[in-house]
Amino acid sequence: MFRRSFRKAMLLSFLAAAPFSATPAMAQQNATAGEEAMNGDFQAWLADLRREALQKGISEKTLNKALTGLKPLRRVIHADRNQEEFTQTYWDYIARRLTPARIRKGREMLARHRKLLARISARYGVPAKYIVAFWGLETNYGSYKGKIPIIGALATLAFDRRRSDFFRVQLLDALRIIDRGDIEPERMVGSWAGAMGHMQFIPSTYIAYAVDGDGDGRVDLWSSLPDAFASAANYLSGIGWRADQRWGREVALPKNFDWEKARLDYWRKIEVWAREGLRRPGGLPLPLADFKAAVALPAGHWGPAFLVYGNFTVIMAWNRSVNYALAVGQLADALVGQWGGLQPQPENFRPLKYSEIKEIQRRLNMLGYDAGPADGIIGSRSRKAIRAYQKKAGLPADAYPDVVLLERLRKETS
Repeated sequence: MFRRSFRKAMLLSFLAAAPFSATPAMAQQNATAGEEAMNGDFQAWLADLRREALQKGISEKTLNKALTGLKPLRRVIHADRNQEEFTQTYWDYIARRLTPARIRKGREMLARHRKLLARISARYGVPAKYIVAFWGLETNYGSYKGKIPIIGALATLAFDRRRSDFFRVQLLDALRIIDRGDIEPERMVGSWAGAMGHMQFIPSTYIAYAVDGDGDGRVDLWSSLPDAFASAANYLSGIGWRADQRWGREVALPKNFDWEKARLDYWRKIEVWAREGLRRPGGLPLPLADFKAAVALPAGHWGPAFLVYGNFTVIMAWNRSVNYALAVGQLADALVGQWGGLQPQPENFRPLKYSEIKEIQRRLNMLGYDAGPADGIIGSRSRKAIRAYQKKAGLPADAYPDVVLLERLRKETS
């Protein structure tokens, strides 16, 4: 009931701001009514949350400090719903993040905090360059940690219906962090989605992996670099980081490469990939090691290929994005002078709009391929459907949505 009323209130509020024939006075009246209805339902929902928090052992003192006067934040809902018109390609993603300034600053940070990073690396088995790479990508080395009140943001997202269960857990964990004395509610600020501190931990990750790195008896991921670095290393170590591996490397594929083998659930020993013709850029042989690897194609057959190792999947546990994981690995390499740079995007390559990706999903579903909901998000179901159709149509079966695929689908389903 709360969420039905919430949707109605949000609709009234947004309609009030839409261009139609209502007078400004009518628009303001509708907006006010929408806000009041939404806030009333939110307060009822918040009372229910308070009861649950008390049952889970969070003190009434903390709840009074953190929840009194709380209102839903419309800017958080807007951020959660807003999407760019065009999908961000691998080239866009890397170019925006591995800038010369960020690489230069990262090298400075690596040198400035050398002793601290060496101590943490020795304890947790995570090389310093990766800790600094995560730091650089998450908050630009601490220069921007977010300014949105975490409790307000998480309460808004938990009240909203889209991912309410997930964010309710995060909200309760955020209240636990306050309750144990790590930070005051007014200092708990971060991103609109609840990520906090130098390394942008969400509350559940904070609870599970944040540690006291400076020995002062408390955890402070906002102001203490020892705490932030140690927590990041503890998290990576805890979810499976291997000290004897790097993240992966860029490779050159043979002309007859089987595109169906380029997926993150197809792991083979490096020597097997070498026998199939994979080489380092320039034609040098792969360095052989006794562990498995997979081939990642962030732009399908249009772009570069990477042979990724187990640590790559660890990076993806931090952020479930292939482009993010590649950015971490390549930034870490760049900090120590081991990155060859970003290769240019092909001139005949055009990124798809979200509407075009949705169209691909709809048309695949029309043909009997289970691409999942037409939501513009290419997940495992969509990739499986794309690959199956590409194989049947005689296209490179790289599971990547592109203009060639879209045009072929249009012809077949028109």
